[in-house]
Amino acid sequence: MGMTLGDFVAAARARIQEITAEELDLRLEDNEDMLLVDVREPDEFARGHIPGALNVPRGLLEGAADPSYKLRVEPLCSARGRSVIVYCETGGRSAMAAAVLQDMGFAKVLNLAGGSVLWTAEGLPLVKD
Repeated sequence: MGMTLGDFVAAARARIQEITAEELDLRLEDNEDMLLVDVREPDEFARGHIPGALNVPRGLLEGAADPSYKLRVEPLCSARGRSVIVYCETGGRSAMAAAVLQDMGFAKVLNLAGGSVLWTAEGLPLVKD
């Protein structure tokens, strides 16, 4: 039998670093130089996202982060030397996204543990479009 989604997420989590909602909130309050990337789909993003987040769906991430790709996302491409914090709904998609960004040469990638579910459970704000 091949790998399951859970296997892919576990393999990604084994090689990335995570950040708690509280730690991210403190970094946002301190206006730390970082890029916050929401890897959920646009409709999920519109229903509520962390203030200041850039929406780059997981399925488009590799192209968006590749400076040589014609549909690149410039803020992401130019963030290779900055802290990049990724999140999704529960932390699975973003764990895989963090691993991919590391593979692409991004040096300081963190995954928001628990994703937006934990963020809201901590009483932290979301912006709705």
